[in-house]
Amino acid sequence: MTQYDVPVLIAGAGGAGLTASMLLSDLGIDSLAISSAPGTSVLPKAHVVQQRSMEIYRRLGVADDIYTKGTPPENMARTGWYAGLQGDHEIYGREIAVQESWGAGYTDPAWIAASPCRQTNLPQIRLEPVLLEHALKKNPGGVKFNQELIDFVQDDDGVTSTIRDRETDETYTVRSQYPLGADGGRMVGNHLGIEMQGERNILYSVSIHFTADLSQYMNDDPSVLIRWMWPAHSGLLTLLVPMGPEKWGRDSEEWVFHLNYATEDKRVFDDEAMIADMKHALGLPDFEPEIHKITRWTFEALVAERFQEHRTFLLGDAAHRHGPTGGLGLNTAIQDADNLTWKIAQVLKGQASPALLNTYEPERQPVAARNVRRSTENAMNHINIGAMLGVSPTQSEKENIASLQRLWSDDPTDKEYKARVRFAIASQSMEFSEHNVEFGYHYDSSAIVAIGEIPPPNPDEMRLYQPGTVPGSPVPHAWLDGPDGERKAIVDLLVPGEYLLLAGEDGAAWVAGAQQVASQLNVPINAYTIGHVSGDLLDPRSAWVNQRGHGPAGVVLIRPDGFVAWRSQDLPAAGTTAEALTGVLTQLSHRNADLTPATQ
Repeated sequence: MTQYDVPVLIAGAGGAGLTASMLLSDLGIDSLAISSAPGTSVLPKAHVVQQRSMEIYRRLGVADDIYTKGTPPENMARTGWYAGLQGDHEIYGREIAVQESWGAGYTDPAWIAASPCRQTNLPQIRLEPVLLEHALKKNPGGVKFNQELIDFVQDDDGVTSTIRDRETDETYTVRSQYPLGADGGRMVGNHLGIEMQGERNILYSVSIHFTADLSQYMNDDPSVLIRWMWPAHSGLLTLLVPMGPEKWGRDSEEWVFHLNYATEDKRVFDDEAMIADMKHALGLPDFEPEIHKITRWTFEALVAERFQEHRTFLLGDAAHRHGPTGGLGLNTAIQDADNLTWKIAQVLKGQASPALLNTYEPERQPVAARNVRRSTENAMNHINIGAMLGVSPTQSEKENIASLQRLWSDDPTDKEYKARVRFAIASQSMEFSEHNVEFGYHYDSSAIVAIGEIPPPNPDEMRLYQPGTVPGSPVPHAWLDGPDGERKAIVDLLVPGEYLLLAGEDGAAWVAGAQQVASQLNVPINAYTIGHVSGDLLDPRSAWVNQRGHGPAGVVLIRPDGFVAWRSQDLPAAGTTAEALTGVLTQLSHRNADLTPATQ
C-alpha cells in the first residue's frame, strides 16, 4: 500500500477545508485536503459571508473574486416580510414590513467603521469553486475529490490515515502530524467517539433550487435580499432567496424556496409533493420552473463535546451544526480554520509548543455554542412573528386574511395588534443586525495575556459591536497612511504566521525590543509606531488613537489571526521592552524562553 507524508491532512473540502488549505499554504505548511464527494457543493446551502470572514479572505487574496460574483451591496440592504406572493385576495403579495440587514448594504456607519470589508452574499455552489481555484493555485494538487477517509490511527508521533480512491477503489495511507476533521461530521468525529450535544431533528426543511422569472409577481424594492412570506391560504412561513447569478433582487434568474415540515411528515421524501407544495405556497398552480435540486435537511442545534482529540481537530459542521437563520454556520467554520491553522504552523516551525494547540477548543467552542444558540433563537422568533400576525395552518384562508387585514386597518381596536407585530418584527434585528455576534466575540484562553482586563459592559450583546483592544478582542479597524502616502487598513498589516506589534507615537522602544526578541526567540514580529502626527504609520482620522486603549508610549500585540494577544498602557515600569516582550511571548507560545525547536 502506497504511503504519502504531509504535515496536515484535511478531511473535507468544503468551506472550512478549503479555507484551511489556503491558510496553511500562506503559512508555508504543506497540506492535503480530501473529499469523498466528486466535486464542490451542488447545493446552494450557506450564502451570507460576514465581514470577519471577508477579512480572512482579504488576507488570502480571495475577497475581490468573491465580491465580483456575490450580491451587489444595494441588493442585500434589507429583508422583507410579505402576505404571501400570489393569491385571490388583494392582500396577497402586500408588504408587511422591511428591515435593514447586515449593515444596510455597507451604508451603516457602525459597519463601515468596523471593517474595511463589507458583508456579502454568495451561495456555496458558487463560493466553493472560487475557494478551490485559489487553494489549487497556492497548493497545486493539494485538493483531491472522490477520496474517502475510511480509517485513521493516532500515535505519539503522528497519525496514519487510510484513504480509498472511489474511482479506482484502491486504498493508500497518508502519514500526517495533524489531521483536521472538516468533513461535516461524516466520519472523523464519530471515529473518535466525540458526541454532538444539543437538540436534534427540531424540524424538517425542504429547499428547492430552481430557475424562473418571478419579477412579474413582485413590486417591492430590489434592495430586499430575503422574502419571508406568510400566505393566508397555507398559514405557513415560506422563504424565497435570490441566487443570481447575474441579476439580483426581484430580477434574479435563480431562487431557493424553503418550507418547513414536522419531523414525522414523510411527504418530504416525495419530490412531486414538494414541488406541488411550493406551487401552492407561492399561489402559482401553473408555475413550471426549471428544478435544479431538491434538498432535505433537519434543523439541528448541536455542538461537539470536544473539538480536539490528541492530534486531531474538528472544525466546521463536524464541530457545530446550525440552522441557517443568521448565516452563522459557514462563517463559524471559516473562523475555526483561521484560529487553528496559525497555531499548527507555529508548532510545526518550532516557534511554539504543541500545548498552544490546546487553546483551539477553549477559544472556539464557546463561540460555536453561542452561534448555534443564536441560530435557533433567530428561527424561533420567526415563528413568533407568525403568532403575532395571527396566521396559522390550523385556520382557514378567510381567517388568516382577516388577521392580516388588521395590519392596514384604521380601526383603533387594532392598534395593540399592530404594535405587537411591529415589536416582533423589530426583534428580528437579532438576526439581521447581530453585529456583535458576528464580529465582537472575545477569546479567553492561555493564548491571551490579559491581567485583570475584561471587555467593558455592552448594552446590547447581540447588536452592538464595541471595538477595542482588550486582549482577546478582534483588532479594531482603522485606515493608516504609510511613509509614501499609501493607505492601508490595520488588517492589511497582518502577515501570515507573524505577530503584529503596534506602539504609540512615543513607543519606538517597543519596536526596537520587538526586533531584538523576534531574532532571539525565532518568533516573527512586524512592529510599527502609530500616531496622528508622527510615527512609522500615521492615523489621519485618529481612529486608531481613539480605540487603541493605551497612551503614546503604550503598545498592542496582535496575533496572526488578528486578535489582540496583549497590551501595555506605557513603557515597562521596570526592565526593558525586550524583557517584557520575552515574558509575554514565552507565555503565548507555551514554551520556555529558549524556544528550542519542537520535533517536526
